[in-house]
Amino acid sequence: MARGRLTIKSLLWGALALVITSTGCRRAPAPTPTPVPVAAEARSESGVRSGGDTVSASGEVVPAQEAQLSFTVAGRVRAVTVAENERVRQDQVLVTLEMTLLEADVEQAEAGLAAAQAQKALLEADPRAEEIAAAESRLEAAQAAAVQAAAQRDQLTSGTTEAEIAAAQAVLAAAQVEEKLARDAFDLSAPNAADWQKEVTKLRLWAAEKARVAAEAELALAEQGAEVRMRETQAAVWAASAQRDVAEAQLNLLQADPVSEEIAAAEAAVSRARAGLAAARAALGQATLRAPFDGTVTTLETNAGEMVLPGQAVLTLADLDRLQVETTDLSERDVVRVAAGQPATVYVEGLGKEIEGRVVHIAPRATTIGGDVVYTVVVKLDEQPPGLRWGMSVEMEITTG
Repeated sequence: MARGRLTIKSLLWGALALVITSTGCRRAPAPTPTPVPVAAEARSESGVRSGGDTVSASGEVVPAQEAQLSFTVAGRVRAVTVAENERVRQDQVLVTLEMTLLEADVEQAEAGLAAAQAQKALLEADPRAEEIAAAESRLEAAQAAAVQAAAQRDQLTSGTTEAEIAAAQAVLAAAQVEEKLARDAFDLSAPNAADWQKEVTKLRLWAAEKARVAAEAELALAEQGAEVRMRETQAAVWAASAQRDVAEAQLNLLQADPVSEEIAAAEAAVSRARAGLAAARAALGQATLRAPFDGTVTTLETNAGEMVLPGQAVLTLADLDRLQVETTDLSERDVVRVAAGQPATVYVEGLGKEIEGRVVHIAPRATTIGGDVVYTVVVKLDEQPPGLRWGMSVEMEITTG
Protein backbone atom coordinates (compact mmCIF):
# COMPACT_ATOMS: atom_id res chain seq x y z
CA MET A 1 0.00 0.00 0.00
CA ALA A 2 2.95 2.39 0.64
CA ARG A 3 4.15 1.97 -2.89
CA GLY A 4 0.62 2.66 -4.20
CA ARG A 5 0.47 6.02 -2.36
CA LEU A 6 3.90 6.94 -3.80
CA THR A 7 2.66 6.40 -7.34
CA ILE A 8 -0.39 8.70 -6.88
CA LYS A 9 1.82 11.43 -5.43
CA SER A 10 4.21 11.22 -8.37
CA LEU A 11 1.31 11.51 -10.82
CA LEU A 12 0.02 14.64 -9.05
CA TRP A 13 3.43 16.32 -9.27
CA GLY A 14 3.61 15.42 -12.95
CA ALA A 15 0.21 16.97 -13.64
CA LEU A 16 1.24 20.20 -11.85
CA ALA A 17 4.42 20.42 -13.91
CA LEU A 18 2.38 20.00 -17.10
CA VAL A 19 0.08 22.91 -16.13
CA ILE A 20 3.07 25.19 -15.46
CA THR A 21 4.59 24.28 -18.82
CA SER A 22 1.36 25.08 -20.70
CA THR A 23 1.08 28.64 -19.15
CA GLY A 24 4.68 29.70 -19.70
CA CYS A 25 6.94 30.08 -22.69
CA ARG A 26 8.20 27.20 -24.62
CA ARG A 27 9.70 24.84 -22.19
CA ALA A 28 10.77 21.25 -22.42
CA PRO A 29 7.88 18.89 -21.64
CA ALA A 30 7.94 17.45 -18.14
CA PRO A 31 9.07 13.85 -18.01
CA THR A 32 6.35 11.27 -17.43
CA PRO A 33 6.75 9.67 -13.99
CA THR A 34 7.83 6.09 -14.07
CA PRO A 35 5.12 3.88 -12.44
CA VAL A 36 6.29 2.14 -9.30
CA PRO A 37 5.42 -1.58 -9.43
CA VAL A 38 3.18 -2.87 -6.65
CA ALA A 39 4.46 -6.03 -4.95
CA ALA A 40 2.34 -9.06 -5.81
CA GLU A 41 0.91 -11.12 -2.97
CA ALA A 42 2.88 -14.25 -2.24
CA ARG A 43 0.99 -17.53 -2.65
CA SER A 44 1.94 -20.88 -1.35
CA GLU A 45 1.83 -23.96 -3.53
CA SER A 46 -1.58 -24.90 -2.05
CA GLY A 47 -3.10 -21.59 -3.16
CA VAL A 48 -3.22 -20.09 0.35
CA ARG A 49 -2.05 -16.49 0.64
CA SER A 50 0.86 -15.94 3.00
CA GLY A 51 2.25 -12.56 3.92
CA GLY A 52 5.71 -11.73 5.13
CA ASP A 53 4.87 -12.27 8.80
CA THR A 54 1.83 -14.54 8.56
CA VAL A 55 0.80 -17.87 7.10
CA SER A 56 -2.82 -18.52 6.11
CA ALA A 57 -4.54 -21.88 5.80
CA SER A 58 -7.93 -23.57 5.81
CA GLY A 59 -8.92 -26.08 8.45
CA GLU A 60 -11.68 -27.68 10.46
CA VAL A 61 -12.85 -27.94 14.06
CA VAL A 62 -11.99 -31.27 15.76
CA PRO A 63 -12.13 -32.63 19.32
CA ALA A 64 -9.00 -32.40 21.40
CA GLN A 65 -9.51 -36.07 22.29
CA GLU A 66 -11.29 -38.76 20.30
CA ALA A 67 -11.23 -42.56 20.38
CA GLN A 68 -12.85 -45.44 18.55
CA LEU A 69 -13.41 -48.08 21.22
CA SER A 70 -13.36 -51.84 20.66
CA PHE A 71 -12.97 -55.10 22.55
CA THR A 72 -9.82 -57.22 22.62
CA VAL A 73 -11.87 -60.43 22.83
CA ALA A 74 -14.70 -61.80 20.70
CA GLY A 75 -18.14 -62.32 22.16
CA ARG A 76 -21.84 -61.54 22.14
CA VAL A 77 -22.97 -58.15 23.43
CA ARG A 78 -24.92 -58.59 26.66
CA ALA A 79 -25.82 -54.95 27.33
CA VAL A 80 -25.31 -51.46 25.88
CA THR A 81 -25.69 -48.95 28.71
CA VAL A 82 -25.30 -45.70 26.74
CA ALA A 83 -26.89 -43.97 23.73
CA GLU A 84 -25.62 -41.66 21.01
CA ASN A 85 -25.07 -38.03 22.10
CA GLU A 86 -24.92 -39.15 25.76
CA ARG A 87 -22.25 -37.61 27.96
CA VAL A 88 -20.25 -40.13 30.00
CA ARG A 89 -17.63 -39.99 32.71
CA GLN A 90 -14.23 -41.66 32.77
CA ASP A 91 -14.41 -45.38 33.74
CA GLN A 92 -18.20 -45.47 33.16
CA VAL A 93 -19.39 -48.83 31.77
CA LEU A 94 -20.43 -48.48 28.12
CA VAL A 95 -20.86 -52.00 26.68
CA THR A 96 -20.53 -55.47 28.22
CA LEU A 97 -20.17 -58.92 26.65
CA GLU A 98 -21.53 -62.25 27.81
CA MET A 99 -19.22 -63.44 30.61
CA THR A 100 -20.32 -67.00 31.36
CA LEU A 101 -17.30 -68.67 29.78
CA LEU A 102 -14.85 -66.12 31.12
CA GLU A 103 -16.26 -66.42 34.64
CA ALA A 104 -15.89 -70.22 34.41
CA ASP A 105 -12.24 -69.74 33.44
CA VAL A 106 -11.73 -67.54 36.51
CA GLU A 107 -13.33 -70.14 38.77
CA GLN A 108 -11.11 -72.84 37.30
CA ALA A 109 -8.01 -70.69 37.84
CA GLU A 110 -9.05 -69.96 41.44
CA ALA A 111 -9.46 -73.69 42.08
CA GLY A 112 -6.02 -74.35 40.62
CA LEU A 113 -4.44 -71.71 42.82
CA ALA A 114 -6.15 -73.09 45.92
CA ALA A 115 -4.87 -76.56 45.07
CA ALA A 116 -1.30 -75.35 44.60
CA GLN A 117 -1.37 -73.38 47.84
CA ALA A 118 -2.78 -76.36 49.73
CA GLN A 119 -0.04 -78.63 48.44
CA LYS A 120 2.63 -76.17 49.49
CA ALA A 121 1.10 -75.76 52.97
CA LEU A 122 0.91 -79.49 53.52
CA LEU A 123 4.53 -79.96 52.50
CA GLU A 124 5.55 -77.46 55.15
CA ALA A 125 3.28 -78.87 57.91
CA ASP A 126 3.88 -81.66 60.45
CA PRO A 127 1.05 -84.20 60.01
CA ARG A 128 -0.73 -86.03 62.79
CA ALA A 129 -2.78 -89.24 62.77
CA GLU A 130 -6.14 -87.44 62.97
CA GLU A 131 -5.10 -85.18 60.06
CA ILE A 132 -4.39 -88.24 57.92
CA ALA A 133 -7.83 -89.67 58.72
CA ALA A 134 -9.49 -86.38 57.83
CA ALA A 135 -7.55 -86.24 54.58
CA GLU A 136 -8.75 -89.73 53.65
CA SER A 137 -12.36 -88.65 54.23
CA ARG A 138 -11.92 -85.54 52.10
CA LEU A 139 -10.46 -87.61 49.29
CA GLU A 140 -13.43 -89.97 49.28
CA ALA A 141 -15.88 -87.07 49.15
CA ALA A 142 -13.93 -85.34 46.38
CA GLN A 143 -13.80 -88.52 44.33
CA ALA A 144 -17.57 -88.90 44.58
CA ALA A 145 -18.10 -85.27 43.53
CA ALA A 146 -15.81 -85.73 40.51
CA VAL A 147 -17.72 -88.83 39.39
CA GLN A 148 -21.04 -86.97 39.69
CA ALA A 149 -19.78 -83.95 37.70
CA ALA A 150 -18.49 -86.24 34.93
CA ALA A 151 -21.85 -88.01 34.78
CA GLN A 152 -23.69 -84.71 34.38
CA ARG A 153 -21.34 -83.70 31.58
CA ASP A 154 -21.82 -87.03 29.77
CA GLN A 155 -25.58 -86.74 30.11
CA LEU A 156 -25.51 -83.28 28.49
CA THR A 157 -23.33 -84.56 25.65
CA SER A 158 -25.93 -87.16 24.74
CA GLY A 159 -28.84 -84.72 25.21
CA THR A 160 -30.58 -82.18 23.05
CA THR A 161 -27.57 -80.14 21.94
CA GLU A 162 -26.67 -82.52 19.12
CA ALA A 163 -30.28 -82.49 17.87
CA GLU A 164 -30.35 -78.69 17.87
CA ILE A 165 -27.14 -78.52 15.86
CA ALA A 166 -28.36 -81.16 13.41
CA ALA A 167 -31.62 -79.25 12.84
CA ALA A 168 -29.71 -76.01 12.23
CA GLN A 169 -27.40 -77.80 9.79
CA ALA A 170 -30.42 -79.14 7.87
CA VAL A 171 -31.91 -75.64 7.57
CA LEU A 172 -28.56 -74.31 6.33
CA ALA A 173 -28.27 -77.09 3.74
CA ALA A 174 -31.75 -76.32 2.40
CA ALA A 175 -30.93 -72.61 2.26
CA GLN A 176 -27.71 -73.33 0.33
CA VAL A 177 -29.64 -75.43 -2.21
CA GLU A 178 -32.22 -72.68 -2.67
CA GLU A 179 -29.47 -70.10 -3.12
CA LYS A 180 -27.81 -72.24 -5.81
CA LEU A 181 -31.12 -72.69 -7.65
CA ALA A 182 -31.82 -68.97 -7.43
CA ARG A 183 -28.32 -68.09 -8.67
CA ASP A 184 -28.61 -70.53 -11.58
CA ALA A 185 -31.98 -69.00 -12.53
CA PHE A 186 -30.48 -65.53 -12.33
CA ASP A 187 -27.42 -66.46 -14.41
CA LEU A 188 -29.52 -68.29 -17.05
CA SER A 189 -32.20 -65.62 -17.39
CA ALA A 190 -32.70 -64.67 -21.05
CA PRO A 191 -31.18 -61.32 -22.07
CA ASN A 192 -34.44 -60.43 -23.81
CA ALA A 193 -36.60 -61.30 -20.82
CA ALA A 194 -39.04 -58.74 -19.54
CA ASP A 195 -37.89 -56.35 -16.86
CA TRP A 196 -40.30 -57.82 -14.33
CA GLN A 197 -38.94 -61.32 -15.01
CA LYS A 198 -35.39 -60.12 -14.45
CA GLU A 199 -36.47 -58.37 -11.26
CA VAL A 200 -38.18 -61.55 -10.00
CA THR A 201 -35.02 -63.65 -10.47
CA LYS A 202 -32.94 -60.93 -8.88
CA LEU A 203 -35.24 -60.70 -5.84
CA ARG A 204 -35.29 -64.48 -5.53
CA LEU A 205 -31.50 -64.58 -5.45
CA TRP A 206 -31.42 -61.75 -2.89
CA ALA A 207 -33.92 -63.54 -0.65
CA ALA A 208 -32.02 -66.83 -0.98
CA GLU A 209 -28.75 -65.16 0.01
CA LYS A 210 -30.39 -63.57 3.05
CA ALA A 211 -31.93 -66.90 4.05
CA ARG A 212 -28.56 -68.62 3.78
CA VAL A 213 -26.89 -65.92 5.94
CA ALA A 214 -29.66 -66.28 8.55
CA ALA A 215 -29.28 -70.08 8.54
CA GLU A 216 -25.53 -69.76 9.06
CA ALA A 217 -26.16 -67.41 11.99
CA GLU A 218 -28.65 -69.85 13.54
CA LEU A 219 -26.18 -72.71 13.19
CA ALA A 220 -23.47 -70.60 14.82
CA LEU A 221 -25.81 -69.77 17.70
CA ALA A 222 -26.73 -73.44 18.16
CA GLU A 223 -23.08 -74.48 18.16
CA GLN A 224 -22.16 -71.67 20.53
CA GLY A 225 -25.04 -72.54 22.87
CA ALA A 226 -23.89 -76.14 22.95
CA GLU A 227 -20.34 -74.99 23.55
CA VAL A 228 -21.42 -72.73 26.43
CA ARG A 229 -23.29 -75.56 28.19
CA MET A 230 -20.43 -77.96 27.56
CA ARG A 231 -17.91 -75.44 28.89
CA GLU A 232 -19.99 -74.92 32.03
CA THR A 233 -20.27 -78.63 32.75
CA GLN A 234 -16.64 -79.19 31.83
CA ALA A 235 -15.67 -76.40 34.22
CA ALA A 236 -17.59 -78.20 36.95
CA VAL A 237 -15.71 -81.40 36.11
CA TRP A 238 -12.41 -79.54 36.24
CA ALA A 239 -13.29 -77.98 39.59
CA ALA A 240 -14.34 -81.32 41.06
CA SER A 241 -11.24 -83.00 39.65
CA ALA A 242 -9.09 -80.25 41.13
CA GLN A 243 -10.68 -80.78 44.53
CA ARG A 244 -10.08 -84.51 44.22
CA ASP A 245 -6.45 -83.90 43.24
CA VAL A 246 -6.07 -81.56 46.19
CA ALA A 247 -7.46 -84.14 48.59
CA GLU A 248 -5.27 -86.85 47.11
CA ALA A 249 -2.20 -84.66 47.26
CA GLN A 250 -2.97 -83.73 50.86
CA LEU A 251 -3.18 -87.38 51.86
CA ASN A 252 0.01 -88.30 50.00
CA LEU A 253 1.92 -85.43 51.51
CA LEU A 254 0.72 -86.25 55.00
CA GLN A 255 2.01 -89.80 54.58
CA ALA A 256 5.43 -88.80 53.22
CA ASP A 257 8.25 -86.64 54.48
CA PRO A 258 8.79 -83.63 52.18
CA VAL A 259 12.18 -82.70 50.78
CA SER A 260 13.46 -79.31 49.74
CA GLU A 261 13.00 -80.08 46.03
CA GLU A 262 9.32 -80.85 46.57
CA ILE A 263 8.78 -77.62 48.46
CA ALA A 264 10.48 -75.66 45.67
CA ALA A 265 8.29 -77.36 43.07
CA ALA A 266 5.19 -76.54 45.13
CA GLU A 267 6.21 -72.89 45.32
CA ALA A 268 6.66 -72.83 41.55
CA ALA A 269 3.21 -74.39 41.11
CA VAL A 270 1.69 -71.66 43.28
CA SER A 271 3.38 -68.98 41.16
CA ARG A 272 2.08 -70.52 37.92
CA ALA A 273 -1.43 -70.85 39.34
CA ARG A 274 -1.40 -67.25 40.54
CA ALA A 275 -0.30 -66.05 37.07
CA GLY A 276 -3.05 -68.12 35.47
CA LEU A 277 -5.64 -66.57 37.75
CA ALA A 278 -4.40 -63.06 36.93
CA ALA A 279 -4.68 -63.81 33.20
CA ALA A 280 -8.23 -65.19 33.60
CA ARG A 281 -9.32 -62.15 35.59
CA ALA A 282 -7.75 -59.83 33.00
CA ALA A 283 -9.69 -61.58 30.22
CA LEU A 284 -12.89 -61.21 32.25
CA GLY A 285 -12.18 -57.52 32.73
CA GLN A 286 -11.74 -57.07 28.96
CA ALA A 287 -15.36 -58.12 28.46
CA THR A 288 -16.43 -54.77 29.91
CA LEU A 289 -15.84 -51.64 27.81
CA ARG A 290 -15.33 -48.51 29.90
CA ALA A 291 -14.89 -44.85 28.96
CA PRO A 292 -11.18 -43.93 28.88
CA PHE A 293 -11.99 -40.24 29.44
CA ASP A 294 -14.90 -37.85 29.96
CA GLY A 295 -16.70 -37.27 26.68
CA THR A 296 -19.76 -37.71 24.46
CA VAL A 297 -20.77 -40.85 22.57
CA THR A 298 -20.85 -39.58 18.97
CA THR A 299 -21.50 -42.90 17.19
CA LEU A 300 -22.82 -46.24 18.47
CA GLU A 301 -22.36 -49.23 16.16
CA THR A 302 -23.61 -52.23 18.14
CA ASN A 303 -26.71 -53.51 19.93
CA ALA A 304 -27.40 -56.12 22.58
CA GLY A 305 -27.30 -59.63 21.14
CA GLU A 306 -24.86 -58.85 18.32
CA MET A 307 -21.51 -60.61 17.92
CA VAL A 308 -18.38 -58.45 17.96
CA LEU A 309 -14.83 -59.33 16.96
CA PRO A 310 -11.53 -58.17 18.48
CA GLY A 311 -10.66 -54.73 17.17
CA GLN A 312 -14.14 -54.06 15.74
CA ALA A 313 -15.17 -50.48 16.55
CA VAL A 314 -18.35 -50.47 18.64
CA LEU A 315 -18.57 -46.76 19.46
CA THR A 316 -16.77 -43.44 19.10
CA LEU A 317 -16.11 -41.25 22.13
CA ALA A 318 -15.07 -37.60 21.77
CA ASP A 319 -14.40 -34.75 24.19
CA LEU A 320 -16.68 -32.07 22.68
CA ASP A 321 -16.01 -29.70 25.60
CA ARG A 322 -12.47 -29.15 24.33
CA LEU A 323 -12.53 -28.40 20.61
CA GLN A 324 -9.49 -27.28 18.64
CA VAL A 325 -8.59 -26.56 15.02
CA GLU A 326 -6.48 -28.55 12.52
CA THR A 327 -5.22 -27.23 9.20
CA THR A 328 -6.14 -29.13 6.04
CA ASP A 329 -4.03 -27.44 3.33
CA LEU A 330 -0.89 -26.01 4.94
CA SER A 331 1.87 -26.59 2.35
CA GLU A 332 5.41 -27.82 2.87
CA ARG A 333 6.65 -24.36 1.88
CA ASP A 334 4.68 -22.61 4.63
CA VAL A 335 5.08 -25.15 7.44
CA VAL A 336 8.79 -24.34 7.81
CA ARG A 337 7.78 -20.89 9.08
CA VAL A 338 5.39 -22.24 11.72
CA ALA A 339 6.47 -23.07 15.28
CA ALA A 340 4.73 -24.16 18.45
CA GLY A 341 3.59 -21.24 20.57
CA GLN A 342 2.89 -18.85 17.68
CA PRO A 343 -0.41 -16.92 17.95
CA ALA A 344 -3.18 -17.57 15.45
CA THR A 345 -6.47 -15.96 14.49
CA VAL A 346 -9.21 -18.40 13.50
CA TYR A 347 -12.28 -17.33 11.53
CA VAL A 348 -15.20 -19.78 11.90
CA GLU A 349 -17.29 -19.46 8.76
CA GLY A 350 -20.41 -21.06 10.26
CA LEU A 351 -20.44 -18.60 13.18
CA GLY A 352 -19.01 -15.56 11.39
CA LYS A 353 -16.68 -15.12 14.36
CA GLU A 354 -12.93 -14.75 14.92
CA ILE A 355 -11.29 -16.65 17.77
CA GLU A 356 -7.74 -16.23 19.01
CA GLY A 357 -5.57 -19.26 19.59
CA ARG A 358 -2.04 -20.62 19.65
CA VAL A 359 -0.13 -23.34 17.76
CA VAL A 360 0.33 -26.40 20.01
CA HIS A 361 1.37 -29.16 17.61
CA ILE A 362 2.92 -29.61 14.15
CA ALA A 363 2.67 -32.99 12.46
CA PRO A 364 6.13 -34.55 12.00
CA ARG A 365 4.99 -36.31 8.83
CA ALA A 366 3.28 -34.97 5.71
CA THR A 367 0.13 -36.21 4.01
CA THR A 368 -0.75 -35.94 0.34
CA ILE A 369 -4.09 -34.41 -0.70
CA GLY A 370 -4.85 -34.10 -4.40
CA GLY A 371 -1.17 -34.33 -5.23
CA ASP A 372 -0.20 -31.54 -2.78
CA VAL A 373 2.09 -32.22 0.17
CA VAL A 374 0.51 -30.76 3.30
CA TYR A 375 1.16 -30.81 7.03
CA THR A 376 -1.36 -30.79 9.86
CA VAL A 377 -0.94 -28.00 12.41
CA VAL A 378 -3.08 -27.96 15.56
CA VAL A 379 -4.24 -24.67 17.07
CA LYS A 380 -5.66 -24.56 20.58
CA LEU A 381 -8.45 -21.99 20.94
CA ASP A 382 -8.48 -19.40 23.73
CA GLU A 383 -12.26 -19.76 24.00
CA GLN A 384 -15.03 -22.05 22.78
CA PRO A 385 -18.03 -19.93 21.75
CA PRO A 386 -21.59 -21.33 21.82
CA GLY A 387 -22.51 -23.11 18.61
CA LEU A 388 -19.00 -24.27 17.77
CA ARG A 389 -19.26 -27.83 16.42
CA TRP A 390 -17.01 -30.64 15.32
CA GLY A 391 -16.36 -30.46 11.57
CA MET A 392 -16.99 -26.73 11.04
CA SER A 393 -14.80 -25.10 8.36
CA VAL A 394 -12.38 -22.37 9.39
CA GLU A 395 -9.83 -20.02 7.89
CA MET A 396 -6.84 -19.21 10.05
CA GLU A 397 -3.88 -16.86 10.02
CA ILE A 398 -0.77 -17.78 11.98
CA THR A 399 1.60 -14.96 12.95
CA THR A 400 5.13 -16.17 12.22
CA GLY A 401 7.09 -12.92 12.69
